[in-house]
Amino acid sequence: MKPFDKIHIKIFICIMAGLYFSLSLMCCKAESVSSENYTAKREAMVSRQIAARGVNDPKVLEAMRKVERHKFVPEKHRPRAYNDHPLPIGDGQTISQPYIVALMTDALELDGSEKILEIGTGSGYQAAVLAEICKHVYTIEIVESLGKRAEKTLSELGYDNISVKIGDGYKGWKAHSPFDAIIVTCAPARIPEPLKRQLAEGGRMIIPVGESYAQELVLLTKIKGKVKKQSITPVRFVPMVGKDGTTY
Repeated sequence: MKPFDKIHIKIFICIMAGLYFSLSLMCCKAESVSSENYTAKREAMVSRQIAARGVNDPKVLEAMRKVERHKFVPEKHRPRAYNDHPLPIGDGQTISQPYIVALMTDALELDGSEKILEIGTGSGYQAAVLAEICKHVYTIEIVESLGKRAEKTLSELGYDNISVKIGDGYKGWKAHSPFDAIIVTCAPARIPEPLKRQLAEGGRMIIPVGESYAQELVLLTKIKGKVKKQSITPVRFVPMVGKDGTTY
């Protein structure tokens, strides 16, 4: 090989190395800007959509600020992850509106020591919010693909206090009962009896109940073995379904 050729090869290598370094810096800068943008959107979500509507538990607000909602939705929907509405997550399911997630969490009046059962894992976002506050979350998802995806996401984000099960949420998770709190993110026509039985004395359950055209979010409190019911607000959730696809 001629010396002249060797010189040109060295120059070419140097140029390519410089380009690679420049592109790397640009990617890092873009990622940083994107991260800062999501942080700003989360802060706006908490202040404008949640705190402004009366959710004021500091633990709930901090959890909503911390959990990165955009990581729980498909990539194409990430620019809208902090908007004031639900988003599709596949398999005919949705991630709930941020305000509803915060409202349901707030209604449980968590102190941080609780063992919680969640029915309807979905994307895993609600479980992550709960896990930021309480001791342990047991969550059940009937759609296997969603449950496995949520479990993978939660594991990658470092949540080691969440247990995911693929199964029929109507039946609850008896092996780990009683639960200090139960949160249901799909709507049965009537409150499931197994969930009432698995709620600890003094525990609280938040659940949407009713047909798709007339659902109501209700709060149940177990006092001396009896369940007291309080209406919260009209809502619209996906129906609770069994393994055969029929609705409860």
